[in-house]
Amino acid sequence: MARFEMLEGQIGSMGGAAEADIMFELGMMYATGRDCDVDLVAAHKWFNIAAIKGSSRAAELRAELGRSMDKTDIARALREARQWMTVH
Repeated sequence: MARFEMLEGQIGSMGGAAEADIMFELGMMYATGRDCDVDLVAAHKWFNIAAIKGSSRAAELRAELGRSMDKTDIARALREARQWMTVH
């Protein structure tokens, strides 16, 4: 997880496809618990940002994930994605 946290500050300066790929991988990491605890809110957030950056696969997984989340968690994930997009 630390390797992604270090990159997070640099993501906004990368090209669109590279950004989408990294954000998709962050979504996968949190969705599957790879090198971290499973966090569906964080996974949804990163899939949402990757989808905005052009990843159709991220959009599909975000929708799939959303079907298993409650409305409060989805709202939190959307809010966190919006905050990240505002800063970056």
